[in-house]
Amino acid sequence: MGDDLVLVTGGEPLLQDETAGLLKGLIKSGAKVMLETNGSITLKGLPRKVHVVMDIKCPGSGESKANLWQNLKWLKATDEIKFVLTSRKDYQWAKGQIKRRSLIKIASVGLSPAYGLLGPEKLTSWIIRDRLPLRLNLQLHKIIWKEDSRGR
Repeated sequence: MGDDLVLVTGGEPLLQDETAGLLKGLIKSGAKVMLETNGSITLKGLPRKVHVVMDIKCPGSGESKANLWQNLKWLKATDEIKFVLTSRKDYQWAKGQIKRRSLIKIASVGLSPAYGLLGPEKLTSWIIRDRLPLRLNLQLHKIIWKEDSRGR
């Protein structure tokens, strides 16, 4: 395999008992491995070579009580933390979590506007105004291709 990159995503891949074994096997074969997870299941025991992209669910998602905050101790500086925001209220909440939990010191942090609920221009202006040292993540496929033309 060599320089191959494999992204394991879901639903939630960690709901499958075999995921840790799959990740180990992919690494052993020489692949660079990424795992996207919703952050509600422990990361403890995952191979350290796996690049983790972990969501932190904001209140606007209705899933914020599922955040497993203990997972922060298993993240590496090379990993990513991602917030998907539906509103200004979510932005304020995420900003508070970033500061309170020193997330910038733990991993790379990204904010993403929920498509159709929060305009990227609004989120961008808030990030710039507050001078936050993080990434803006956009769902480019939804911006580039109109909904009725995708997959053609």
